[in-house]
Amino acid sequence: MTLEGTLVDVWRQVLVDDRSEVEVGGARYRVGRTRSAGLRVVSFRFEAWLLEGIEQNPQTSSRWAKLAQAGKRVMQFSATHRYFANVCEGAVLRYPAWKALSLPD
Repeated sequence: MTLEGTLVDVWRQVLVDDRSEVEVGGARYRVGRTRSAGLRVVSFRFEAWLLEGIEQNPQTSSRWAKLAQAGKRVMQFSATHRYFANVCEGAVLRYPAWKALSLPD
């Protein structure tokens, strides 16, 4: 599976199916919650990369928060503490960091 496909699959398992753990490449990863806002978060491996997905906080003022406030399901993805993509309602948006991190296409 591609990285984009994996991100959509993780988004679906966490935000659509509301699973307590996700399966990626045959491995299982626990979905936790942040202490402050109770947002769902999951760390997982894709090839050699350790990635993290976090549910969008609707209480912020970003454009993604506005979508979350409107009921859209948004998850941000990071690697090495840099956001490189998000998934909103199953659609992937790549940030410039995707290329800067040399993530696979």
